[in-house]
Amino acid sequence: MLRNYFKIAYRNLRANRAFTLINVFGLAIGLATCMLMMLYIFDERSYDAHQQYGDRVYRIVGVNNKGESWAAEAAPLAWTVKSDLPEVEQVTRLMTFPDIATMLIRYDEGQNRKQFFESKGYYVDSTFFQLLTYDFIYGNSLNALVQPNSIVLSRTMAQRFFGDRNPVNKPLVINTPFGEFNYTVQGVFDDRNNKSHIPANYFLSMRNSDMWNWVQRQTSLVGNNVFYTYVKLKPTANAAQFEQKMATLFNRKAGPDMKASGFSLRLFLQPLKSIYLHSDMPNEIGVNGNITYLYILGSIAAFILLIACINFMNLSTARSEKRAKEVGVRKVLGAERSSLIIQFIGESLMLCAIALLIAFGVAQLLLPLFNMLTGKHVSLYQQPSLIVCIAGLTLLAGLLAGLYPALYLSAFKPAGILKGKLVNHFSAVAIRKGLVIFQFAISVTLVLAAMVVWKQLRFMQSQSLGFNKTQKLILPLQQGYLNSEEHYTALKNELRKYPEINAVSSGSAYPGATNLNDMLFFAEGKTKSETVDVHLAAVEKDYLETLGFHMLSGRTFNNDFNGDSASIILNEAAVKQLGYTSANAIGRKIQFDVNGYTGTMLVVGVVKNFNFESLHHQIQPYGFTTRMFSNRFGFCIADLTTDNYAAVLKKIETAWIKLNPGVPFVYSFLDQDFQSNYEKEQRSSAMVTYFTIIAIVIACLGLFGLAAFAAEQRTREIGIRKVLGASVSQVTVLLSKDFLVLVAVAVCIASPVAWWVMNKWLQAFAYKTTIAWWMFVAAAAIAVVIALATISFQSIKAAMANPVKSLRSE
Repeated sequence: MLRNYFKIAYRNLRANRAFTLINVFGLAIGLATCMLMMLYIFDERSYDAHQQYGDRVYRIVGVNNKGESWAAEAAPLAWTVKSDLPEVEQVTRLMTFPDIATMLIRYDEGQNRKQFFESKGYYVDSTFFQLLTYDFIYGNSLNALVQPNSIVLSRTMAQRFFGDRNPVNKPLVINTPFGEFNYTVQGVFDDRNNKSHIPANYFLSMRNSDMWNWVQRQTSLVGNNVFYTYVKLKPTANAAQFEQKMATLFNRKAGPDMKASGFSLRLFLQPLKSIYLHSDMPNEIGVNGNITYLYILGSIAAFILLIACINFMNLSTARSEKRAKEVGVRKVLGAERSSLIIQFIGESLMLCAIALLIAFGVAQLLLPLFNMLTGKHVSLYQQPSLIVCIAGLTLLAGLLAGLYPALYLSAFKPAGILKGKLVNHFSAVAIRKGLVIFQFAISVTLVLAAMVVWKQLRFMQSQSLGFNKTQKLILPLQQGYLNSEEHYTALKNELRKYPEINAVSSGSAYPGATNLNDMLFFAEGKTKSETVDVHLAAVEKDYLETLGFHMLSGRTFNNDFNGDSASIILNEAAVKQLGYTSANAIGRKIQFDVNGYTGTMLVVGVVKNFNFESLHHQIQPYGFTTRMFSNRFGFCIADLTTDNYAAVLKKIETAWIKLNPGVPFVYSFLDQDFQSNYEKEQRSSAMVTYFTIIAIVIACLGLFGLAAFAAEQRTREIGIRKVLGASVSQVTVLLSKDFLVLVAVAVCIASPVAWWVMNKWLQAFAYKTTIAWWMFVAAAAIAVVIALATISFQSIKAAMANPVKSLRSE
């Protein structure tokens, strides 16, 4: 009997090759797409999932009286909560800032020397690995950072320096902004599957020769917030109660200093496992994910699979009505209802199984392109639960698609079926029309979403940033023997000899790069309770001209650094918050008084507001000074005019090697650095666009099949109309208009939904585009044109058929 079922199913599917192909191909593409999207989502959700104490470890973060959040806090906070609050089992700190984001590391072995610029290195306390879990290949995690000047390497970094050898107790020379220091390797951790919000390449012990003395001098709970502080609570501790006690403790101990400095700070806890997807502060350790994007991509994956399943069910039920007479004949010949149910469900499950096998092959084939698109390294079988889930959904779709013909058709008497009473039954037609509307409503929503994302990206790329970012070459000089005035002057004089270089300047920061240097200022005549937090960049005299900042009033710095050492140039945001205007700010004095460090600065110029961060954030108060609040020789910036970048870079590299023999030549371009702020949006935009196209293709496959079915059902009607004089165009319009009405209804439903969803998405940007009316018109036009193109083929084919043959077939 089972063999007979398979034989009938095979013959039926082979007899309807077009239907079988559309059904299987549409479902396979939907399943493959859903698999890839879910792999991405599972990978994003796996960050910090491996942490052994993830349910008890929290990061302490703060929000000030202006509602601005900050992920790092002052140095003494960790040990303050450890000593004063009994709920704390252990604490640790991680420290980083732009000056140490990249350091030159050297390994000398006899006459052989290996040296590389290494990024993503962090200073941490010796307790770091007691809170955060890392899989050590060499060394012991619990005591790896106990000794001063210890370093723990990632597997990738260890192989670069030492190959496959055990590097424990090997020496490394690290060139920091404060000079060269010797470190000893005490451990190697496996970074291949270590997904964490801390994208570490190496860890340096906080107790060392270069930073420890400065760290110990940080005794105030206010200021120098560059220490990311983690606490591990005891198993019996209540996090909410601890958070309240911590806030009370902080207000008691830091309240007077905060009041004197003119600001307030409220502390709260972030669960370790939620940082990567739920935290988006300006000074995050690395580039975090975004739970909103996962919701969007997950919804798209679900919708695509739903569209594919709807297609499958629509076409299966539509074709089942053509088999009504077959059912009637088989019942007359004695077939039981149970055997008919098994037959229809079996055929449906067979199609689903074929589609599932094809989907695995398609997903595996597209995986390299998908990894390139997303920047991931996922594999198809790394999540067994996903495979089980997809297989289950496929079988469920097959079961649902087979239930209608199995239960509906098999329930009627043979006489009624043979008389054709079931054909075009209202309930079946209504359900199919509703599902078509649903499909195209999803497709139109995705089209509108893709257009809004594209428009926002174009808006960010074309927005005037307040400076000239094109053809600006950035050379990092943070290393201890590179970031001096003597070294920079030699490099500048060499570079100015080249005709392709218009200007050369330097600064401690540049737009698009993280700048943690700030100072609390208050205007003359005001008190410290009215301070304004101003980000600061120490720059050379011609910095503003080199980067093309627009001066609104006053002047830039003059040639005498000493004479201008107490001068400052502010942006409009700083001037406004200080209580001045661009016109009357010139010549005013602003003061600072932080932890006994006092002084006065003279405002000599005001620049137009500019985006020194991405357009995700509002423009903050910013100031430029030649005073050494930070090293103004951190970055060399060259303004180029050339079409042959390779030749210019070769010249610059030659000059670099001449002045810095043995130091690797690294560079970047300002526009690319700034654009990297939107890498997440660019990838998401590409994913939304590609998968929107896939959703439309799958929906159109279903529409194509239904159009073919509708034309086949009305073969006799079309023949009669043509005999009575109907033209091809009239018949085509007749067959097309019903489907176009469904698409129009879908557009009306999708438009407000898409507007609401994308308006919520745009709220994440401080500077955003608008959702224009023409986008709805364009999305509707795209949907109608695609639907019409899909339907027209079948409609024109049916309209051009010979009416004599059509009527004879009846």
